[in-house]
Amino acid sequence: MSKHFNIQQTEFDGVAVLQRKQLRDSRGYFERLFCQQELQSILKGKQIKQINHTLTEKKGTVRGMHFQYPPHAETKFISCINGKVFDVAVDLRKESITFMGYYAEILTPENSKTLMIPEGFAHGFQTLTNDCEMLYFHTEAYHV
Repeated sequence: MSKHFNIQQTEFDGVAVLQRKQLRDSRGYFERLFCQQELQSILKGKQIKQINHTLTEKKGTVRGMHFQYPPHAETKFISCINGKVFDVAVDLRKESITFMGYYAEILTPENSKTLMIPEGFAHGFQTLTNDCEMLYFHTEAYHV
């Protein structure tokens, strides 16, 4: 049981939605974006190796689909910290029963959701508002 996250598995093997738990008081709130210890059951021994921050200024912009082949395949944790995005993971694992299927989630600061996208999935999003900021936690560094 995680103190800071509710972990909801999806119909796509390895794709999960982390509902961040806000600790509120009269000053506002605190929420944890990531915790290696609490998320170990879904990280399966992997470590976060890179954290990226993006700003997409214009509503309607599409970014993606991003994918890295082995040996640089990565698991990603995606959070929207400003604005609203339609976030998508596409299953590119040929052996998967959900091959070429997709899972989508609306991410906003208000809904406190993080999408965990495992190795073998492409990732992208469309901004639904102006000035969308995203945080990405990666288990592998970017590789060209």
